[in-house]
Amino acid sequence: MRNPVTDVKIELRPVDVLIPYARNAKQHSDAQVAQIAASIIEFGWGAPILVDGQNNVIAGHGRLLAARKLGLTEVPVVPMTHLTDIQRRALILADNKIGENASWDDELLGLELAELKDAGIDLALTGFSTDEWDALIAGDEPDHGGQTDEDAVPEVDEIPVSRAGDVWLLGEHRLLCGDATKAESYKTLLGDELADMVFADPPYNVNYANTAKDKLRGKNRPILNDNLGAGFEAFLTAACLNILAFTKGAVYIAMSSSELDTLQSAFRTAGGRWSTFIIWAKNTFTLGRADYQRQYEPILYGWRDGADHFWCGARDQGDVWQIRKPAKNDLHPTMKPVELVERAVRNSSKTRDIVLDPFGGSGTTLIACEKSGRRARLIELDPKYVDVIVRRWQDYTGAEATRAHDGARFGETLQEPQ
Repeated sequence: MRNPVTDVKIELRPVDVLIPYARNAKQHSDAQVAQIAASIIEFGWGAPILVDGQNNVIAGHGRLLAARKLGLTEVPVVPMTHLTDIQRRALILADNKIGENASWDDELLGLELAELKDAGIDLALTGFSTDEWDALIAGDEPDHGGQTDEDAVPEVDEIPVSRAGDVWLLGEHRLLCGDATKAESYKTLLGDELADMVFADPPYNVNYANTAKDKLRGKNRPILNDNLGAGFEAFLTAACLNILAFTKGAVYIAMSSSELDTLQSAFRTAGGRWSTFIIWAKNTFTLGRADYQRQYEPILYGWRDGADHFWCGARDQGDVWQIRKPAKNDLHPTMKPVELVERAVRNSSKTRDIVLDPFGGSGTTLIACEKSGRRARLIELDPKYVDVIVRRWQDYTGAEATRAHDGARFGETLQEPQ
């Protein structure tokens, strides 16, 4: 009697002699063949191809296509010469179908994918799509909801509570009222730590608060350092020098398209390596005087030249992100949706990593970090926007911020003389 285990013999055969089954009902798309090829490159050849006595392929049609795509000349095969023609045809179907009859334990699968993601593996190698593993990992990686809409921003008080130099403790996050162009600000905020990544949204040098639209709307506050003219590149260079000095990973910097060249020049001068621009494609545009109304904002993506950067997103993501604008953004004219920042944060950091935002603005990075279980470190120059960030976090979490140097709660400081 034939032994189904000990009688198995693996041998190498030329790719050119192997004959695919003409009536193979299992179809392999180009994308799937590319996945198999990538898996072979990463892990090596796993299961051998099954063939009959005439080199007709029984199982492994996808692997054979991948081998040809990779230019391999030989592949491992197991001859199944004992099969009758009917058995061979039945095995072709069984080999494909029986595996499909298994099911996944989504909880264990999500845990496994999350740990692989934290280890930096390209999850596309597992065969799961971005949407699939995003949904699965969401069950394991933090995704904390809030008590208010994530994009809701409170109104600005006329008299600010915060003062220059204040450091606010917001749960595991820290917020400094300070200057992003000064190294002392980063030392105060970070201590001996380095940020694992940066998401920055600096002023755009377009003097938003003096446009006719914003004067009529009456809600936008002037953005400090938003009308520097010829001094804008020096301002960005100073900020980028600090960003790169205090960060060990990926850097995302949003900018207006009109100042994109200025940002790229400043980033390179500061020692950054530009990788690409991510395009935030908005669902609407704001009517202006240009012939074509801009419906996008670019985001520089790069890291310190010569440094490593962490990536745990899928490799099938494009650089055009279709994300809706916040429904209400009157308070801050360049406010980003939390979904936008959160995507960058989840792609380029792990749970409990430090995410630096040296231009805190309305606090979107803070909320993205709160949702995803990262630790935010924010700098904001304008005391009134510091108050906005604190209030936004408090409204969202139901918790209360405290001042680092004296432990005073934010609510207790409202009546302090300024």
